[in-house]
Amino acid sequence: MGRGKIEIKRIENSSNRQVTYSKRRNGIMKKVKEITVLCDAHVSLVIFASSGKMHEFCSPSTTLIDILDRYQKQSGKRLWDTKHENLSNELDRIKKENDSLQIELRHLKGEDISSLVQTELMAIENALEIGLASIRNKQMELYKMVKKNQRILEEENNHLNYIMQHQKGMAMEARNLREVEGGYQRDVRDYNPQMPFTFQVQPIQPNLQERI
Repeated sequence: MGRGKIEIKRIENSSNRQVTYSKRRNGIMKKVKEITVLCDAHVSLVIFASSGKMHEFCSPSTTLIDILDRYQKQSGKRLWDTKHENLSNELDRIKKENDSLQIELRHLKGEDISSLVQTELMAIENALEIGLASIRNKQMELYKMVKKNQRILEEENNHLNYIMQHQKGMAMEARNLREVEGGYQRDVRDYNPQMPFTFQVQPIQPNLQERI
């Protein structure tokens, strides 16, 4: 007894709809992988669930961008506007420049130079000499800067030491002055005035009383 024909319409029950989606999605993914291996086809599949979750597959021998570019060329439909095309071209240019710089860097490190000709080797040698001279100049600038900073720090340190010594000397002088003033005040407080001599008043005219 064969299976009954299923009516193709939206499944109202959310649980049944999710179960059906998972089963059908896995079946489509399996078929896509099979046709990729069996027929050497370039396939790209992108599925978005109702929840927004994405599932995708792309043949290992290609990329989604390559497939979309081929689709755009063969179908005549423009998938990208001018802005995106310019951006894509700029990315390709930057990638090529990066690859070229990587090759030059390996050459400067002495790697992959067996296939280079004499002129290319001389250019690399010249670039290394220029780079070495630049590095030495920079090292000399840094050395002079360090020496200058050391000299400035020494001058500032000497100036601070002078100020500290000067303040220390002034503090000692002030302390000595207070000690001298304190000793003077003690001497004045302990001093007992005494007349060193005794005077006796004598009349100017000794015979005045006798005359009276």
